[in-house]
Amino acid sequence: MKRYCLALDLVDDKKLIEEYKHYHRSVWPEIKESIISSGIENMEIYLLDNRLFMIMEVNESFSFDEKAKADLANPKVQEWETLMWKFQQALPGAKPGEKWILMDQIFKL
Repeated sequence: MKRYCLALDLVDDKKLIEEYKHYHRSVWPEIKESIISSGIENMEIYLLDNRLFMIMEVNESFSFDEKAKADLANPKVQEWETLMWKFQQALPGAKPGEKWILMDQIFKL
């Protein structure tokens, strides 16, 4: 099983951050299904101030490209992603429209 770590920032607004947390306490079932069906077996998101950190554990069938294609074809995922942009802001150096940025591992014990 492979593990990926990604980062993203939220808009630095306490009210928006609380609303974002509320949405993630009850993620829409269609979003959970899209995550699971892509080969993601475990996903955790952590928050520090307005910085998000995501850990994904994926099986051998997972592909970032295939996940992106499936997401574009799924109206409910597109609705969710549009809604989430209200709360999210791109990290410095992100390409236009890029959200979560894959992090490089620099240490492992």
